[in-house]
Amino acid sequence: MPSSTIGLATRPSAERYRPPSDAALALADGRVFRGMAFGACQDGAGEAVFTTTMTGYQEVCTDPSFCGQIVCMTYPLIGNYGVNADDDQSRRPWISGLVVHEYSNAPSHFRSVGTVDAYLKRHGIPGIARVDTRALTRHIRTVGDTRAVIVADAARLADDELVERARSAILPGERDVVGEVTETVYRQFGPDGGAHVVVVDCGVKWNIVRSLTDRGARVTVVPYGVTTEALNALTPDGVIVSPGPGDPANLDDGLDLVRSILEDGTPYFGICLGHQLLARAIGATTSKLKFGHRGGNHPVLNERTGRVTITAQNHGFEVDAASIPHDAGWRIALVNLNDGSVEGLANQTRPVFSVQFHPEASPGPWDNGWLFDQFLAMLPRTAGNSAAAQTTARTAGDPA
Repeated sequence: MPSSTIGLATRPSAERYRPPSDAALALADGRVFRGMAFGACQDGAGEAVFTTTMTGYQEVCTDPSFCGQIVCMTYPLIGNYGVNADDDQSRRPWISGLVVHEYSNAPSHFRSVGTVDAYLKRHGIPGIARVDTRALTRHIRTVGDTRAVIVADAARLADDELVERARSAILPGERDVVGEVTETVYRQFGPDGGAHVVVVDCGVKWNIVRSLTDRGARVTVVPYGVTTEALNALTPDGVIVSPGPGDPANLDDGLDLVRSILEDGTPYFGICLGHQLLARAIGATTSKLKFGHRGGNHPVLNERTGRVTITAQNHGFEVDAASIPHDAGWRIALVNLNDGSVEGLANQTRPVFSVQFHPEASPGPWDNGWLFDQFLAMLPRTAGNSAAAQTTARTAGDPA
């Protein structure tokens, strides 16, 4: 018998080999990925998305902008440096589930106090490992961010049943996710006597607050939904509207506040969702991206200086460039080099600018931390004695 046919006659006919699995990730379009459960032994439903960040999985879990989403980590090994209390970006993790190729249950790092498996268990969040995350990511890029479900005990469930569960998953844009993540109390940080920055919490990350207090600012964090009267009573030198989850088209309640800030001439810095709310407040529209921008490697071009920086991003919606009113000095200041989407707005006569990315990083590159210097240089209390901050901003490429 020729060597090429040895063993063929005795090979049993059977289904294609599948590795052991006890959990499944099902997408609403019919695709099912099976793997091994870790984290909390419960199901999770939401919107399946991916992020290209290579480190910072704990920051991803605790970023409120991921509320209601099942996050696929494209980097293949997650958990190898463990978790610790310092890396949390808010009071709890907000993801609906975590998808990884491989997770480490034996982390090695001097700051580690536990594993990602135990961390997810403690917060009631399911995970699934041994998934072909490259195939999943390529699929999401084809069909777009989609409804999905992680089922922890799926060994005896058929694909059709799993897909039906996925089709009933609720997307973040279909519920009040900003109302879920914002805190209802006022919180103060930083030294007395510094410029007073009020941060409107749509899903603020702690590193935004830290980036301000490290520069000497006094920060008051207020909940989304704060009234204009309550905000003015705090006599802010400047206002930041933070990042946050969900569809900006659902947040009409915040537009009057933004408009009042613009009318009063108070310096304004919009970050991510704060950028989108600024755009809506001046009459522009927003729309959903096919598969969002999530990761730490997005190149952004400054239209005025020609300078390119690498940015950390986490958003599923964009400002529609054609809808931006160019009267009253409004212009597109920053553009994404991957797809040409709007990454920042500025005004020629008002102390206002916004960015679609995360200058505070955590996780991601620190290329844009200077934007906090630029914002503080606009404030009346610091404008007269912040030559160094202004020089830093101009050197880095002032988007305004």
